[in-house]
Amino acid sequence: LSAVLPARFYREVDDRLYTIYQSMVLFFFENYTGVQVIIYGDLPKNKENVIYLSNHQCTVDWIIADMLAIRQNALGHVRYVLKDGLKWLPLYGWYFSQHGGVYVKRSAKFNEKEMREKLRTQMKAETPMYLVIFPEGTRYNPEIPKVIADSQSFAEKEGLAILKHVLTPRVKATHVAIDTMKDYLDAVYDVTVAYEGTVDHKGQRKLAPSMTEFLCKECPRVHIFIDRIELKDIPEEQMYMRRWLHERFEVKDKLLIEFYDAKDSKRRNKFPGKSVHSKLSLKKTLPSLLFLGGLTASMLLTDTGRKLYVKTWIYGTLIGCFWVSIKP
Repeated sequence: LSAVLPARFYREVDDRLYTIYQSMVLFFFENYTGVQVIIYGDLPKNKENVIYLSNHQCTVDWIIADMLAIRQNALGHVRYVLKDGLKWLPLYGWYFSQHGGVYVKRSAKFNEKEMREKLRTQMKAETPMYLVIFPEGTRYNPEIPKVIADSQSFAEKEGLAILKHVLTPRVKATHVAIDTMKDYLDAVYDVTVAYEGTVDHKGQRKLAPSMTEFLCKECPRVHIFIDRIELKDIPEEQMYMRRWLHERFEVKDKLLIEFYDAKDSKRRNKFPGKSVHSKLSLKKTLPSLLFLGGLTASMLLTDTGRKLYVKTWIYGTLIGCFWVSIKP
């Protein structure tokens, strides 16, 4: 479709398809599980072109961005900066790229020119932007203390504050995204996420829930703190932005210390300040579930449909892998 349709029209169709699919996903992650979504800070009601910066603990973090976007009627606009290896995911690797996602390599292999070109292409097509970046570059996992220790050692070596509940952030992708789209963006959302039930009986932090555990209703509440930041308040030079980003992660760390380690037990398992229990209406998710569920079931109930379904996965994956290898 992207080869034959005008870029703007293709994006509108693609965003609508993404909205339908992710609405179905959110039905399971919110309506079915019954998880309570507790929102702190300032989440605008209207959709905006934004960069979304968040701490990263588990695969559910990807869905948290959708949880916020659907509350702004911006669900179809969510796009991700992803580690390069994910482009080989069956079907999804290709689709994330087509939807406006950006694949990046870490450290010295980071291709700044390629990322800028991808973002400029999106702006030229007037693509609505809800660009999700996890600046830590990998998940914070209490069960892998070496990663945490290495992150803290790096911060100490660079003269940066040592962080306890988040990793030292990397600035390259954030700087390229903000610098390239500074005249296109409305704001930056600095988002801090905490999952209840991730502390053991000794008070030590545990691994955040996987998607499977989340869907098995093992997380009663998700706490999301949003700080909306104006572009004018963010330094432009990379060296200064690096310091700014680390300071933002210091703020996250203090919020999470309060959440997990507050001496007063009444202050634990919540962020400071006012909060809202934001419940997602079935009207926003159930129609998509019924539509896609019915479409999939009708395919799987016939022999021709089952063959088409299998061939879509097989040939779609092969073509997709080939496509992202020549056009990331």
